[in-house]
Amino acid sequence: MSEQDIHPAYPKLVQRLNRLPQGAPPSESLYAILKILFSPREAELVSDLPIKPFTVAQAAQNWKMNPLEAHHILDNLASRAILLDYEQPDGSMSYVLPPPMAGFFEFSLMRVRDDIDQQSLAEKYYQYCTVEPDFMHQLFDQPTQMGRIFVNEPLVAEVEVLDYERASEVIRTSKQRGITLCYCRRKTQAVGQACSAPLDICMTFNGPAEALIRHGHARSVEVPEMLDHLQRAYEHNLVQFGENVRHDVSFICNCCGCCCEALVAARRFSSMRPITTSAFLPVVDEAVCNGCGKCVQACPMEAVALVSTNDPQQPRRMRAKVDEEICLGCGVCARSCTRSGLKLVPRSKRVVTPYNTTHRIVMMAVEKGTLQDLIFDNRVLWSQRAMAALLGSILRLPPIKQTLASQQVKSRYLEALVKKMGM
Repeated sequence: MSEQDIHPAYPKLVQRLNRLPQGAPPSESLYAILKILFSPREAELVSDLPIKPFTVAQAAQNWKMNPLEAHHILDNLASRAILLDYEQPDGSMSYVLPPPMAGFFEFSLMRVRDDIDQQSLAEKYYQYCTVEPDFMHQLFDQPTQMGRIFVNEPLVAEVEVLDYERASEVIRTSKQRGITLCYCRRKTQAVGQACSAPLDICMTFNGPAEALIRHGHARSVEVPEMLDHLQRAYEHNLVQFGENVRHDVSFICNCCGCCCEALVAARRFSSMRPITTSAFLPVVDEAVCNGCGKCVQACPMEAVALVSTNDPQQPRRMRAKVDEEICLGCGVCARSCTRSGLKLVPRSKRVVTPYNTTHRIVMMAVEKGTLQDLIFDNRVLWSQRAMAALLGSILRLPPIKQTLASQQVKSRYLEALVKKMGM
């Protein structure tokens, strides 16, 4: 696709996507993806939408059109999972454009549908997200990550595990739960490289789940069935990779090392630590380990290897060794050990997890240098309620990041708040 073949609406949409901390570097593959998902007119309209949640009236004002026409367009986009829509207490709807990942990229393959060419789309996703390095590199190139690992709970039954570290607790406490098809395995399936792990096993929760269920992109399930899916994931040695927040988690994917974009990127860019680990590490019991290698084969990060025991009496004897620098702490290796030669223990330093999605996005924006885009969204200030939530999240940041945030937005008010909280 040459530059002259690209409608000007698509570069404008890419600019809008990159106002978020989780953006999408332009490439021919990205433009091909957007061309399947958006008509030129839709790309033009969506590029003018605010970053924060917005109403029909706000969209109509930005688009300079009748609210009824704007409502129809927004509902159509929401029905296709381009936008997420949420019902407000007064019965009205608010809308938001999610990032590409985790967002409308995945939503487009979460169910079988014939309104788009899913085969072509999946092939282009594979090219853009797996073959080309730029998107995943940009996505993970910062200290605060989008996703984190949930520990395999049966393996830490005798160790203190905080509620937010448990996938089962997310399942039990969420307001809504939905099951979808696995985007990553559908994508690799399109290029003939998918494994045999289950497809209908990815989990979505709370507001995003409610929106996706309402439009048929996810299937509503109750707690017992969702816990059964979690157990099924354990039995297939899948890794629980979920949103990196403590409250109102929006998704938990059950990932394999061969198909999952996040795990592939974690191996590819391991020095960047692209995934927040669990709070646990596997430790090898050298007296028990017989060097069978099952844990080596199971590890999705290739963080376990066999090394010599240096036993002069048994010179060929091997044992497992864990590379703690790249280990995610998922527990798949320990589950694979039939001799209990690997046990999960707490890491020496507690892993820090953002409070909620707003907190995480603010931290990521501070690190990316785009905080001003969140605060001065659409060239106007947020409402007092939204600003309060945003500033509350900023004030949870470490002091160095608070100072950086203040410098970025050049706000005396924010600087005064940061100083006051530091007293």
